[in-house]
Amino acid sequence: MLAANPYSVFRGLTDGIETVTLRDDVRHQEVKIVPSLGNNSYSYLVNGHEVFWSPYKSLAEFKAKPANLGNPFLAPWANRIDGLTYSANGKQYHLNPDLGSFRSDGFKQPIHGLVMYAPWKVVRAEANAQAAWVTSRLEFWREPAWMAQFPFAHNLEMTYRLSNGELEVITTVENLSSQPMPLSLGYHPYFQVHDAPRDAWQVHLPVKSKVTLGPTLTPTGEKTAMTTAAPLGLQGVALDDVYTDLAADAKGTTEFWVKGKQQQVSVIYGPKYPVAVVYAPLGRNFICFEPMTGVTNVFNLGAQGKFPLQSVPASGSWRESFWIRPAGF
Repeated sequence: MLAANPYSVFRGLTDGIETVTLRDDVRHQEVKIVPSLGNNSYSYLVNGHEVFWSPYKSLAEFKAKPANLGNPFLAPWANRIDGLTYSANGKQYHLNPDLGSFRSDGFKQPIHGLVMYAPWKVVRAEANAQAAWVTSRLEFWREPAWMAQFPFAHNLEMTYRLSNGELEVITTVENLSSQPMPLSLGYHPYFQVHDAPRDAWQVHLPVKSKVTLGPTLTPTGEKTAMTTAAPLGLQGVALDDVYTDLAADAKGTTEFWVKGKQQQVSVIYGPKYPVAVVYAPLGRNFICFEPMTGVTNVFNLGAQGKFPLQSVPASGSWRESFWIRPAGF
């Protein structure tokens, strides 16, 4: 236990699995991270209420049958690629399904990258009078099956920082390769509020454009202007959409939120997350606000000049944050 009131960080075991817990005793907030299962922050309690959504009652159930919950990390590609070939630096690269290192969706498209449940190594866990935080590291270049699919040697660092009533998620990419590394990463967090049924939730979507998706849920290359009223009521509404041209504030950040009666969860995107996927299926008590560096299938669409593709310079780095801010719990 490292403590400096009101913040503390504790490394221990939950169901026999290593976890890291960040606490704010003044605001009664607690975040739990499981490094060995994708470094997922699978629990965020505020006054005993769970901000993240999970279908499981225990961490042991999650380990036995991993599924999407909490705050999954998607890399080296987020969402889908429209086949087994992708473009980078003017060349074509091929994915090998026989290695068993990626999943495919119902349309047999590679989905959600390679590291969603990968084991990360904790490198720092500290607390002081302003915050509690933990930084974990994933050395992508060490895994031959990953490098065979995405041959750009790199390291990843993720920091969870609990401070002033919100959770900051900081991601750093260190490109070790001799060429620019195409960047398609993101997060798929699951949120909930408890003081109203799902159909009574209100949603704020600060976006200017909606990306047109084809029958396999990959973009066609087109987009349409957004006309959705703000806020949007979820009664009878299902969302599984990709948005761009975010309506950022003067700092370059963009705030999405879901609200019940009083409870609200805001997700604030840093400027290097210019794309939002929002997922709220009917009959499920969660909503996902997903910060993305690019649209679905951006490796190929970026090469075609249809949507912007970020990259990390050779021997360079990339860094960005998003924030989760609960209120009214």
